[in-house]
Amino acid sequence: MSSYIEMIRVRFLMMLAYRTNYYSGILIYSINIGAYYFLWTAIYSGQDNIQGLSVLQMTTYVAVAWMARAFYFNNIDREIAMEIKDGKVAIEMIRPYNYLGMKTMQGLGEGLFRLLFFSVPGMVIVALIFPISLSASLTTWFFFFLSLVFSFIVNTQINLLTGIMTFFLFNNAGLIRAKRVVIDLFSGLLLPISFYPLWAQSVMMYLPFQAISYIPSMIFTEGFVGREIYTAVMLQALWAVLLLIPIQLLWMLAKKQLIVQGG
Repeated sequence: MSSYIEMIRVRFLMMLAYRTNYYSGILIYSINIGAYYFLWTAIYSGQDNIQGLSVLQMTTYVAVAWMARAFYFNNIDREIAMEIKDGKVAIEMIRPYNYLGMKTMQGLGEGLFRLLFFSVPGMVIVALIFPISLSASLTTWFFFFLSLVFSFIVNTQINLLTGIMTFFLFNNAGLIRAKRVVIDLFSGLLLPISFYPLWAQSVMMYLPFQAISYIPSMIFTEGFVGREIYTAVMLQALWAVLLLIPIQLLWMLAKKQLIVQGG
C-alpha cells in the first residue's frame, strides 16, 4: 500500500512543477463558464426555471461541472497507449505492483493536485464574478464530495478500458478522442441530462456516463433532494463495481497477447 501512496505523492509533485499551466487554466475555465452563463441567461430570458432548475441553479451547475472535471479528468488512457508503443509497459508489468492500480494512483495524484490548485481557487474566482449558489447544508456537501470520488473512479475506469484497448488496436488515438467527446456530451457536462429528449434520457440511464458529471453537479445545486441523492450515489457505486468486470476480463486477455511495438 505504501508504494501506491508514494505514486500519488510523486505524481502530485510532478504536477506541482508545472502549476503555472493550471493558473492559466483557471482563467480559461472562468471565461468558459462566463460564456455559458450569458448563454443560459439568454435561454431562460426571464423564465423562473427550466426542467426544474432556476437560472441561478444552472449557473452553479455549469461552474461546478467544469471545476469538478478538473478533478476527475486524467490522461491515463493516453499514457497506457504511449507505454505500449515505446515498450515501457513490458518493464512496468514485471514490477512488484499492479499495473492498472499504479495508473489509477497516478491519476489520483493528478486529480488531487487539480482539486487543490485548480478547482478550489477557480470556484472562488468564479463565485466572485458570477452569481453562484453555495449550499449551507453539510449533508449536501458530504454527498457532493462522496459523489465526486465516485466520479473519479468511474471516469478512471473508462480511461483504463480505453487504454487497455491499445493492446488489441495498437493505435487507439481515434478511440481516445471519441471517448472524450462522448463523455463530455453524455455525462451532463455540456448539458444536464434532464434537458435531453425523453427517449435520450431513457438510453443514457443505462450508461455509466451520468455518474461522472451529472450526478455530483445535481447534488451540489440541490437539483437532487432527499431520496434522489441516495439513489444517485448508489447508482454511481453500482457502476464503479460493474466496470471492474470488463476491466479484469480485458486485462487478462491483453496480458496474453502483449506485443511490444518499441523499446
